[in-house]
Amino acid sequence: MQPLKYLGAYSDQTLAQVTQLIEQNKLGDVLKQRYPAAHDVRTDRALYDYVQELKSEFLRNADPINKVAFDGKLHVIQHALGLHTTISRVQGNKLKSKHEIRVATVFKDAPLEFLRMIAVHELAHVKEKQHDKAFYKLCCYMEPNYHQYEFDLRLYLTELDISGKRLWNAT
Repeated sequence: MQPLKYLGAYSDQTLAQVTQLIEQNKLGDVLKQRYPAAHDVRTDRALYDYVQELKSEFLRNADPINKVAFDGKLHVIQHALGLHTTISRVQGNKLKSKHEIRVATVFKDAPLEFLRMIAVHELAHVKEKQHDKAFYKLCCYMEPNYHQYEFDLRLYLTELDISGKRLWNAT
């Protein structure tokens, strides 16, 4: 069996349980049972509104987000589920920065919990640049189930890698 590249940081016990589900061909079924339906955020505008709603609820005083979009060029293979970029431009004698969030298109037809986890992760980068304790504390503040959703998303990526089939279809 190939190594579980999305689950490398987890314990041997956890990896054994996942391996057992894979060998029994039940990993996809477990995920479908836990998350029965895909979200209905289909357009870049709907994604922008969704992320802005999260930002206004949890990060009111943070810098504005100028653009949010699904991006077909982001490849999960390179471990990019989403991307937060800051573009700085000089305007006169001032330095202006714009924040952009991009989400891999593979998550257009995923459960809302996965999209929320990615959005929360990228929003947290507006305040905390590094993946440190403060960053994950902010993620958990915005989404208390952040770590569970991240783990389940990694399970989904593992299933996608093995089977090549998406579990949820866009409606």
